[in-house]
Amino acid sequence: MFEKILIANRGEIALRVIRACKELGIATVAVHSEADANSLHVRFADEDVCIPGSEDVVEDIKTAREVAEEVGYPLLLKAAAGGGGKGIRLVKQDRELEDAFRMAQAEAQANFGNPALYIERFIEKPRHVEIQILADQFGSVVHLGERDCSIQRRHQKLVEESPSPAVDEELRQKMGEAAIKGAKEIGYQSAGTVEFLLTPDGEFYFMEMNTRIQVEHPVTEMVVGIDLVKEQIKLAAGEKIRWQQKQIKLSGHAIECRINAEDPEKDFAPCPGTIAGLHIPGGPEVRIDTHLYVPYRIPPFYDSLLAKVITHGETRQEAITRMQRVLEELIIEGVPTTIPLHQKIMKDPSFREGLVDTTYIEAMAEMAKQEAA
Repeated sequence: MFEKILIANRGEIALRVIRACKELGIATVAVHSEADANSLHVRFADEDVCIPGSEDVVEDIKTAREVAEEVGYPLLLKAAAGGGGKGIRLVKQDRELEDAFRMAQAEAQANFGNPALYIERFIEKPRHVEIQILADQFGSVVHLGERDCSIQRRHQKLVEESPSPAVDEELRQKMGEAAIKGAKEIGYQSAGTVEFLLTPDGEFYFMEMNTRIQVEHPVTEMVVGIDLVKEQIKLAAGEKIRWQQKQIKLSGHAIECRINAEDPEKDFAPCPGTIAGLHIPGGPEVRIDTHLYVPYRIPPFYDSLLAKVITHGETRQEAITRMQRVLEELIIEGVPTTIPLHQKIMKDPSFREGLVDTTYIEAMAEMAKQEAA
């Protein structure tokens, strides 16, 4: 097992990794910018180091046009080193390609230090469903079911749940087998997430693979009872996967709401500021992952995620009802947050019936405008 691990993350996910390392007896080093010097993950790590970013290579519009002709329109430009919905542009026609390409490059460079892009076909009104996998260095790969991440704004996930209300056992097996096959083909070793777009008629298309722990990993942990961060560390240390696929079962239903320092009424404008009041709810089958404290100051330089609220129930409806109660008890004062939006989503009939896709938030905003008019 490792003696020490460097954690190149920040916020609540860095705290999550530190906790797993402490339970495994592993020392931790937090790397951080000056803006994060007073963050909890820096305080709780065994060591901390302040560091700057670096630049990388670029691609060209000529190659983009050649690929676009093969893929066809509409298409998406996506940052190759990206994540969190940044560096993505929808291109509906050839005349839009050059401007969109340059904007996506600039955003990718600013956020990831790498302007390289890739191109994929755009599918209208899909669901975003991803498969969690674990893979060891001995060739074993298992999947831990799916997460539905369809409720997004600007390609940034807001609500995640497992299992997906759109996936039955047959489809779960097909998507799981596809994820496992892909991981084996490339000799992947670690925890990872294979992301798919799911059409209304049950067809699914590979989107990307995230070779890291996902923000939404707690919903999987809640339904399978496996600590994914610990397993990722053990796999990196050379240990074997402890389960066969038939041993992994989904139990109940879990939902996660990402609480961000944003104002949904102002097109999700980021709202940096100081936390003036904080109350964290509790109760059976409730988990809150957060790095907040009073008087923590939210810096303007990073993603606006403040907390993840996760609830579990025997059924999806029980998980939703529990989430409604927890959101009512959650208090974050000093900055606008997305708590009111999540309360609205939990009450919405379309969500409660599982009838959502990646355009859900835009449709909700448009309906609100029409009602106001």
